[in-house]
Amino acid sequence: MEQCLLVAQCVRQLDPSSTTSQEQPPLLGLSAKHVLDLMPPEKDVRHMKQRLLAELEIRLKKKCFNILSYYQPDWEDESEGLKNLKLSRLPETLESESKRVEALREKEWERATLLQRQTHYYLSFAIPAHMGPLLLSTTHLQELMGCMQILQSLILDYHLKAQKELDKKKVDYLEAKCQIVIRKIRAEMLQLQLDTYTAEKISAHRKIKEKLDAELKAVRAEKQSAESMLSSFEILGQEFEALVQEYSQLRLEIDNKSWALREFSQHSH
Repeated sequence: MEQCLLVAQCVRQLDPSSTTSQEQPPLLGLSAKHVLDLMPPEKDVRHMKQRLLAELEIRLKKKCFNILSYYQPDWEDESEGLKNLKLSRLPETLESESKRVEALREKEWERATLLQRQTHYYLSFAIPAHMGPLLLSTTHLQELMGCMQILQSLILDYHLKAQKELDKKKVDYLEAKCQIVIRKIRAEMLQLQLDTYTAEKISAHRKIKEKLDAELKAVRAEKQSAESMLSSFEILGQEFEALVQEYSQLRLEIDNKSWALREFSQHSH
């Protein structure tokens, strides 16, 4: 696949007419046909496309399952067949939800418009005519502005509290989902250990450990004995070294004379 991508990129560089209207001189005397000869065999390309389609289908299916689990977390533990059935209906469900949200927005806009009209109606007819426009622009307008400020503060507080509760619920949900994922990973790790370390393997490992421990103990004892012997030899100093050389010389002479005696005995018979 990387080779196909590199060849396609080189073809675009050598033949920019497919993407731009400007003509460029050939690069190093190469043409697109020269580079296309480096494409893998057609059979390999077909196999690669089939593998890519299968991999793309698997990944898209996984993405769709993630969207389905996000939309309805209760469906996460259901079977794959049931998930596929619900996934086929998900576009219609999301479209109906989108229409419902849009309808609620329109209703909210209509209510806001109606409230605005009612406010204008109140300002126009709630004040007696003999009080004059001056009173409308001072006392009642100030009272109305004060009421509007109080209402805005109440709405803001309500939205903040609702948003806080919603954020808390989202955090709790994500935390619970993370805990579930962690527990699933832990369960998979334990299952992998159970599948790896069977009773027969554990018994064999114990025997190997016992054998290695025994060998290690013997090697340590041998090492300790050699170190103590070496320490005793080091105490003797140069005199012991001279005795060792003399002993080696005597052993060599004895071996030579024994060999000569054996040879003499063989020839004499």
